[in-house]
Amino acid sequence: MVNIVIMRHGEAEPLTTQDSQRPLTVRGKREALQMAQWLQNCYSSFSNVWVSPYLRTTQTAEILLSKQGTVCQLQTQAELVPDGNPTLMLDLIDARLSEQPDATILLVSHMPLVSFMVEALTQRGQTPVFSTASLCCIDYQPAKGGRLLEKIAPQDLALLSH
Repeated sequence: MVNIVIMRHGEAEPLTTQDSQRPLTVRGKREALQMAQWLQNCYSSFSNVWVSPYLRTTQTAEILLSKQGTVCQLQTQAELVPDGNPTLMLDLIDARLSEQPDATILLVSHMPLVSFMVEALTQRGQTPVFSTASLCCIDYQPAKGGRLLEKIAPQDLALLSH
């Protein structure tokens, strides 16, 4: 059962003076919408959507939420920044799942943290590289660890539809 999805934000505008304020490009919005539709078709809605405080992740999450069937609260997590600490995020995930064992959590963040989060939730040495708007679906249980069930990116969806 997938209960954790880790996603990188869609493509963002080039780096300017303030990295945290970079918005999604038109392509980034399209990528996020593709992944939102895929998630809607393949998985039930999420009880928790956690995002970094950066503009591009918030925009990505809002697009994802537009396709969710139920009302899900968007929550900013300060640790979900590119150089965030995966151990602290793992502690937050464990705490949420101990309070609410049937919770489903979607995290929208950045490289390299998304790769380190997959490793923290699954197994050492498993740090996939995420293209923009790609995601990993994980079956995770606190104290037992997790298993990567699938990794998919917008370009994979384009291949599947042909």
